[in-house]
Amino acid sequence: MSRARLTSRPATREDCAAIAAIYNAGIAERSATFETRPRTPEDIAGWLGGRHPVMVVEEEGRVVAFASSSAYSPRECYAGVADFSIYVAPEARGRGAGRLALQSLLEAVEAAGFHKLTSRVFATNTRSRAMLAGLGFREVGLHEKHAPLNGVWQDVVVVEKLLPATLR
Repeated sequence: MSRARLTSRPATREDCAAIAAIYNAGIAERSATFETRPRTPEDIAGWLGGRHPVMVVEEEGRVVAFASSSAYSPRECYAGVADFSIYVAPEARGRGAGRLALQSLLEAVEAAGFHKLTSRVFATNTRSRAMLAGLGFREVGLHEKHAPLNGVWQDVVVVEKLLPATLR
């Protein structure tokens, strides 16, 4: 399918079930998150309505990807830094939905006043690392043995992108 069929927008409560399904597929695959507890639409609803944007990507009216931001730290001095996650439905991968979700999130977090996005990516997740590099993220470090996944310690690469923002 062509990228022209993909559209992005802010997530709404009506998207919570679709977002939960996409996230839960990622949890079940055990290739992009250490999380083990499936999320409910009610869990996802808790992400909405605050300072941290959540974006979805639709293909022919169906949510196929999302990118979410969250607090990097509860410390006030880091209020301008947001953590992010991005997930794509298994059947929609490789068609630009993840890239569009993250591009939309970048615009939304900048508009919300953040000056930096950061995350951690499994060192073995070469496709995500390549996409992030293509969007201007830089790899700033490696956390060795960050957490176990299926009984095996995993390393994660720390990524960040500075956004054009002014001090407030």
